[in-house]
Amino acid sequence: MATQLDYYAILEVSRTATADEIKKSYRKLAMKYHPDRNPGDDAAEAKFKEINQAYDILKDEQKRAAYDQYGHAAFEGGAGPGGFDFGGGFGGGGLGDIFEQMFGDMMGGRRGGRARTGNDIQTHVEITLEEAFTGVKKDVRVITRVACEACHGTGSEDGASGVEVCPSCHGAGKVRAQQGFFVVERPCPTCHGAGKVVKNPCKVCHGEGTIEKERTVEVQIPAGVEDGTRIRLSGEGEAGGNGVPPGDLYIQISIDEHGIFQRDGANIYCRVPLRMAQAALGTEIEVPVIDGSRTKVKIPAGTQTGAHFRLRGKGFSVLRSTARGDMYIQVTVETPQNLSKRQRELLEEFEKEAREDVKQSPEHTGFFRRVRDFFEGKE
Repeated sequence: MATQLDYYAILEVSRTATADEIKKSYRKLAMKYHPDRNPGDDAAEAKFKEINQAYDILKDEQKRAAYDQYGHAAFEGGAGPGGFDFGGGFGGGGLGDIFEQMFGDMMGGRRGGRARTGNDIQTHVEITLEEAFTGVKKDVRVITRVACEACHGTGSEDGASGVEVCPSCHGAGKVRAQQGFFVVERPCPTCHGAGKVVKNPCKVCHGEGTIEKERTVEVQIPAGVEDGTRIRLSGEGEAGGNGVPPGDLYIQISIDEHGIFQRDGANIYCRVPLRMAQAALGTEIEVPVIDGSRTKVKIPAGTQTGAHFRLRGKGFSVLRSTARGDMYIQVTVETPQNLSKRQRELLEEFEKEAREDVKQSPEHTGFFRRVRDFFEGKE
């Protein structure tokens, strides 16, 4: 049996890493090994799949807790990525299902669980802030398992007629064993949970009914999507083989940083530098808007660094709504550099007069008055 790598080691984090640290490391590694950035690199593709598999487990608190306690054994067989079904987009009801598997028969039967499907898969897509504002269609390349064309997904050289019900589990895909007071269910060792057996395996897929293949899936990313959003495409995951329906595809969205705008929910912030004279005298400036238009903002005389100006309805799209947030202009007053001789003379003249007029710089005057009082109090 191949050695299973530690999920923490795959994501290059410690076992005590926070959820944010895990997410940050995942995003960095996913971008590094993404197939679009490493065309034709089989090692990078394999690494990308490992990274997504590890993140599927460690980003979910319940799955992570089970992994920390039971290791890979917690996910062998059954549902989701295997074994117990831990929710979080993969069905199931969390850690309670572990106890239900152990005590189900003693407590009067089991509730209905998720039907067996192929594995769910996850991939990563980067979009710009503008694309997040308008919404966009993206073609996503995924490396997954699809139904074998040679045997039409049956796994048999003889087609559907060559597939029989497993004689050990009678098609259930699992067997029960008595362990003391408990009745425990495990994947059937004969059919490995498939519920069916193939007498004459297909030479292409070796009886699995699926083969690994790269394919392109189109995904519609809605306007207003948040960074870190996960979009689910039902039935676009790995094929199950032998008539088992495919799993789901989950697409993790990352939004690139923008050179002008910063987003906070439905609001947009834009930092605008002003020359000292503009801030002192007042002016009107033209600023860009995320929708590609422009708008004018009137800056009153005496504006200070840190001042905010609100533009209603000029912000970001709101998901599943026609509404928009607001845009905030954040002002920064710049100190001039590399002055000419004439500019220096004018500023020195201005400074001389400003010292004598408290009203021109009330904050400056008030601060140094408090400093003087502080030292006088010490004396």
